[in-house]
Amino acid sequence: MTFSERLLQLRKEKNITQKQLASALNLSEVGIQNYEGGRRKPAYDILIALADYFNVSLDYLVGRSDVPERR
Repeated sequence: MTFSERLLQLRKEKNITQKQLASALNLSEVGIQNYEGGRRKPAYDILIALADYFNVSLDYLVGRSDVPERR
């Protein structure tokens, strides 16, 4: 699973909109749209913020692991 697919999956599981996610992380809604659409890759600090927000590991978020739990 790609980062874009994983981000979309996590957001839908949490039942929040792109706008809500963007607001929670102080990002733009367009930025979230671009990440989910695979048009842009987030900077490292944004990856960390996303992983923290969804309480998953960075490896899970970027598709390197199928285990969402942090170690």
